Amino acid sequence: MIEVRRLSLADAAVLIDGSIASSNDVGVPMCIAVTDESGHLIDFKRMDGGKISSISIAVDKAFTAAVARKGTHVYNQLCVPGQPTFGIHITNGGHFSVIGGGLPVFVNGEIVGGIGISSGTAIQDQQVAEAALTYFYEHTDYRP
Repeated sequence: MIEVRRLSLADAAVLIDGSIASSNDVGVPMCIAVTDESGHLIDFKRMDGGKISSISIAVDKAFTAAVARKGTHVYNQLCVPGQPTFGIHITNGGHFSVIGGGLPVFVNGEIVGGIGISSGTAIQDQQVAEAALTYFYEHTDYRP
């Protein structure tokens, strides 16, 4: 039997709180998605002014980060013509994102979820996702 650890709704709320604080610092209202370790959505928030088109992008970033167990920015660098990973962006029904702003959430070295941020530039999205993880570890008893 396999035991699975995953983020709770309360955990997702902490990640979203950290994302909102960072988004306000960056000055860009974001769409924020949190998934479990299997890439299924736990919680989502679209800040006032967050782009409508970024709703599904944030969800796809969180999905990718959770199931691939890597930041989406990593695949952006690998998914170019001539590289062995080229084409991965059209897998999983087109939900595999290679745009920065999606990060896996680990607890004690084990994948427990993913966070996806969208509405700014890929660099801003990545910055907010990183700040959300920092906030999460500072405001819980969890460690990466």
